[in-house]
Amino acid sequence: MCLTIDININLREVEEKIRVAALKAGRDAKDIQLIAVTKTVEPEIIKKAIEYGVKHVGENKVQELLRKYEVIGDQVQWHMIGHLQKNKVKYIIDKVALIHSVDSYDLALEIDKRAKKSGLIMKCLLQVNVSGEETKYGVSREQAKDLLKEISKLHNIHIVGLMTMAPYVEEAKETRACFESLKELSLEIEKMGLHNIQMKYLSMGMSNDFEVAIEEGGTLVRIGSKIFGERNY
Repeated sequence: MCLTIDININLREVEEKIRVAALKAGRDAKDIQLIAVTKTVEPEIIKKAIEYGVKHVGENKVQELLRKYEVIGDQVQWHMIGHLQKNKVKYIIDKVALIHSVDSYDLALEIDKRAKKSGLIMKCLLQVNVSGEETKYGVSREQAKDLLKEISKLHNIHIVGLMTMAPYVEEAKETRACFESLKELSLEIEKMGLHNIQMKYLSMGMSNDFEVAIEEGGTLVRIGSKIFGERNY
């Protein structure tokens, strides 16, 4: 974990890279939202990042999100970016701004039920396993449209885009194809005109590939180690 004094420098460097990647793609950097991924990062470090301008924080695990939420509360918008089990939905439904990892109808149904009970409309992304890797969660590209047709009939869950995780590879060509594919899928879904389904966001790109993701249309980039330093597991 880097010293807190480095976080400000790291953030400014990441923001500059976002700006340059957006410019290269003929886009406005203001349309790209940085989500600081705080896996293994303690609340006092997160507070420093907030002081330096972080407004959105992403967590992979429900228990970690809850632990940090107790300390930080609504100073930031919280994103659930990791795999979400049905039995954990009730703990975060009133705490997160966006769930990135809807990957089944059963999970969508549970989110819908819990959101209704809390008087909320829960914004979510459909997680798509574009690369087809067995180690990754998400629906296949082929399943996505049929699943969204079913989810569109629910009232308290609002799908506002797609999320994917590209393969971790040295060569950007492979990740680019993955991001291109997700963008294409989002355009195909948009044309379907499904009720309650919007393609406003593409959550793609992490510390190693966010610039490529931005060039291919990413709007939410999930960055951890480039801000907080390499993880200590």
